[in-house]
Amino acid sequence: MKALILRDLKLSLRQGADSAAALVFFLIAGSLFAFAVGPAPAVLARIAAGVVWVCALLAALLPLDRVFGPDFEDGTLDLLLLSGLPAYEVALAKTAVHWLTSGLPLLLVAPLLAIMLRLPDGQMLVLLAGLLPGTMIFSLLGTFSAAVTLGARRASVLMPVITLPLMIPALIFGSSVAGSPHPAAAFYMLGAIFAAALPLAPLGAGLALQAAAE
Repeated sequence: MKALILRDLKLSLRQGADSAAALVFFLIAGSLFAFAVGPAPAVLARIAAGVVWVCALLAALLPLDRVFGPDFEDGTLDLLLLSGLPAYEVALAKTAVHWLTSGLPLLLVAPLLAIMLRLPDGQMLVLLAGLLPGTMIFSLLGTFSAAVTLGARRASVLMPVITLPLMIPALIFGSSVAGSPHPAAAFYMLGAIFAAALPLAPLGAGLALQAAAE
């Protein structure tokens, strides 16, 4: 599993344009909200947390077609499933790589977008604390959806249709963490979603990978 993670990280570094494109999309999409609602600081501050979360969710979708797609096309996925590594561990390794190459960079860039949207200084750490499990949830659910749609016709269209409804609860509670005067309840719910997705999403993705390989 460690070797698989290192291999995929090396491949992602060689194709760094994909991760860079997700970050650029994240910043550009967030700036569009500022242009649309106007420069009023009070308005921007009220919507800043929600905008950051929505943009992070959409940016996390961009690299999903490359999570399993190249390995499925060149036969590497069949070899991985025959290597003795359980299918759910293959899915978990792919999830870890997706988060390290997209979720973690989004987490690091999020303060720039939050500052641009006039997020109050006291909410910055709360926003980042919520985004940490939130981006992991996006990676878990996104990898599951990528596995379910693997090999399907028009998978690029089907994947967002499956992924977005699954991510709505995390989006609701995540944006409430920074936007509520009492964020503890929303943060606990976000943690509960992560605790449920961590074992279930890789297991479901592993079953989908086995079905796709057959």
